[in-house]
Amino acid sequence: MTMTASPVTAPVPEGARITVCEVGPRDGFQIEKAFIPTERKIEIINALFASGLRAMQVTSFVSPRAVPQLADAEAVLAGIDRPEGAMLTALIPNLRGAERAAACGVDAVHTVVSASETHNRKNVNRSIDASLKDFEAVFALLAGSAIAVEGGIATAFGCPFEGVVPPEQVARIAKRYQDLGATSVGLGDTTGMATPATVRAAVQAIRAEAPGLGIGLHFHNTRGVGLACVMTGLAEGVTHYDASVGGLGGCPFAAGATGNICTEDLVYLLGESGYDTGVDLDRLIEAAKLTQAILGRELPGQVIKSGPRLRRFDPGLTATAAG
Repeated sequence: MTMTASPVTAPVPEGARITVCEVGPRDGFQIEKAFIPTERKIEIINALFASGLRAMQVTSFVSPRAVPQLADAEAVLAGIDRPEGAMLTALIPNLRGAERAAACGVDAVHTVVSASETHNRKNVNRSIDASLKDFEAVFALLAGSAIAVEGGIATAFGCPFEGVVPPEQVARIAKRYQDLGATSVGLGDTTGMATPATVRAAVQAIRAEAPGLGIGLHFHNTRGVGLACVMTGLAEGVTHYDASVGGLGGCPFAAGATGNICTEDLVYLLGESGYDTGVDLDRLIEAAKLTQAILGRELPGQVIKSGPRLRRFDPGLTATAAG
């Protein structure tokens, strides 16, 4: 999937189409301790597609030893009902992962390097420069194919080990990705450290350093400001946002990580703000409830509990105050 963005900051106009990329089947499932049966993963993915979502990060081609939950990547991709126009992406850590993903017919692979040196070493046991050097083989493998390579930047808005991540560092990595052949980068808020100010600074730094490079935003809601950061992204002209069904998610290699922004909450916010997502909110809520039932616990999303703003209730079934 290719994200596009203007090199000049301009707010996204009301009525514009916003891409919501569902990452729950990868980012959400990866930290679940109990293995989710393959057929239940496929059931959730199909329900999410049925809501109108058309961009989805379905799985990750990482070592099963590192992330046992995603050991069934090939089986999941083979079993889903792929609707027309769907864009399937998969996270890949290296060349071997890219080879596996390409064999499964994904539309794009998503690479990740951290903007923080310490987090990158914790995450993949390599330096930032070594990771980017490794990705040269991935770009070479997929050059000329129909499979896009998206450049991911984790800890783009702050690191739990190093603290502040300068926007210039994020922009430097984005430029390296652009030079390798990426047409877009996704900025990951790995432990929910993003604020409107850090989002604005990172987006503007990338626009200055790598004009024409598409930008997507991936927020976690660790400190409750994930959707506020989305509004800042819209003001900066960004039209691609990742979210996770029910608010699932979190990095297994980052202290204090909690769930991603919730897909239902994001779709609700965008719809009420006048943007087009192409997603049926009621059907999306049903998919979230299905996910909740399969996992056997209450999920942190808000709209799954309250429903849409104009949801109606029967006054005859509601208690009347006495006196």
